[in-house]
Amino acid sequence: MFSLLSIPFVYLCLRGRATLLPVRWDQLFDDLEGQVAASEQEDLDAEVADRTRIEVARLRLGDRLRAAVGTRIELSLGAAGPVSGELTRTGPGWLLLDPGCGAQIVVTEAAVSAADALPAATDAPGSMGLIESRLDLGHVLRAIARDRVPVRVVLRDGSGRVGTIDRVGADFLDLAEHPADQPRRPSDVTRRAAIRLAAIAMVRAG
Repeated sequence: MFSLLSIPFVYLCLRGRATLLPVRWDQLFDDLEGQVAASEQEDLDAEVADRTRIEVARLRLGDRLRAAVGTRIELSLGAAGPVSGELTRTGPGWLLLDPGCGAQIVVTEAAVSAADALPAATDAPGSMGLIESRLDLGHVLRAIARDRVPVRVVLRDGSGRVGTIDRVGADFLDLAEHPADQPRRPSDVTRRAAIRLAAIAMVRAG
């Protein structure tokens, strides 16, 4: 028998504490460190998810389309019908498609109701170059007008007109209508139409 104050008993108690206490503290700190690490990871995951949602919310269709340059895509243009081809260039409010038959098709972005076969990647919002950002639809149509090539203008209601673009204003173009297989000669012009740019779905040149 040991008394509570005997040296052997005190030694055994101290020895027991020396062997038991460090094990409990190590486990406690391991548990705390694990909880802190898990909490930090959860916070990081939540922050990444929030940033991703914010970045996605800033994306526009034009950002997706810019990332698709060089690939073949199909666009739905509502009543103007579908159109497909290799996307070769984009600009503010317009796309340039090469359907592979020697023609070029300028599509107005506002007419696009759906785009198929886009890559998963996307351009960052606001990443369009300075010069590229200034080449709006009017600039593109004026370049076509300078070439004096016959075009087919398809409106967003599905109707179409064939002729040569005479001039392009701020929100319209003047089209001299004539047969597609004839150059623009005064004698061949059947009528002249002023077409609102916002009403255009696509312009096919060549």
